[in-house]
Amino acid sequence: MEQVVINGLSGNSTIYIGESIDSLSKYIPSENVFIITDKNVEALYGNRFPDFPVYAIEPGEGSKSFISATNVFRWLLDKGADRSSFIVGIGGGVVSDLAGFVASTFMRGVRFGFVATTLLSQVDASVGGKNGVNLDGFKNIVGTFNQPQFVICDISTLGTLHRDEYSNGLAEVVKHALIYDADKFSFLEKNKAGIMAFNQTIMTFLVNRSVNIKADIVTADERETGIRRKLNLGHTWGHAVEKVTGMPHGQAVSIGMAFSAGFSLKKGYLSKVEHDRIIALLTDLGLPITTTANPMVIFETLLRDKKKEQDGIHFVLMEGIGSVKVELLKTDEIKAFANEFAQ
Repeated sequence: MEQVVINGLSGNSTIYIGESIDSLSKYIPSENVFIITDKNVEALYGNRFPDFPVYAIEPGEGSKSFISATNVFRWLLDKGADRSSFIVGIGGGVVSDLAGFVASTFMRGVRFGFVATTLLSQVDASVGGKNGVNLDGFKNIVGTFNQPQFVICDISTLGTLHRDEYSNGLAEVVKHALIYDADKFSFLEKNKAGIMAFNQTIMTFLVNRSVNIKADIVTADERETGIRRKLNLGHTWGHAVEKVTGMPHGQAVSIGMAFSAGFSLKKGYLSKVEHDRIIALLTDLGLPITTTANPMVIFETLLRDKKKEQDGIHFVLMEGIGSVKVELLKTDEIKAFANEFAQ
């Protein structure tokens, strides 16, 4: 087991990579604990939860809403939760985002931690202190920056994931390599077969590298005023694709990374060889690189992104594999390339 610590403004967060869900009791109080999960995770692992009250949401992005948060608030009150309570989110990204938001706002904030059971949550959603809910389909419009006390990444739980959900997480693994780690990108290329066959040793290494990369960036810029913006690679266009098409987050981010790679190639920041390696890896990992959705509908949705500033958007572009830059692009330039990308 490896430990990675994020030093946040709201406190330190320790990520335990390779720890077991069965060890959760070691990291939580002996009483006044409340568990938030989803019904799929409860069916798979509920018999391994500590003996505390459990609230199980419906699986899927639709549960990351004010309605779900309100229902959890009422449940907590009915169960006698107070300011000394501890909340544990056990599940994927939707559970961690919702549980973190609820914990950060219930009675002005209570302590919380996560057991991340999907690849997406282990390498991204549960790490870094971003918590939030969607509004009218727009991602994470309302939320907080608040660090969980701990995150348990039980690698064995990845073996129960549906193939599409597994690939969703791989999109974020690729993203971290593109941002910060050319050697990791080469490792992904060389170990595609083992990754797709869920080789646990390989996946432990990849989760470890992703968590360390994200921890370094978050520790340097917790509130996303500078370097942390690089973690949005693929997300600006990807979130708009997700909103328009309803496709899973990782698939949409993959399309967003392909969009960024093409844009970076056009602007002369990325070589054709590197561009083609990126597209090939995403494809080999079972991830999409295009969508049939109308690019102008996606563009109009992008204009409501929270990263927009007047007539520009902070957009992450690639300067090569393992290096990215954040550039404030005029929306007209993005619109022009969107039409090219669709063709």
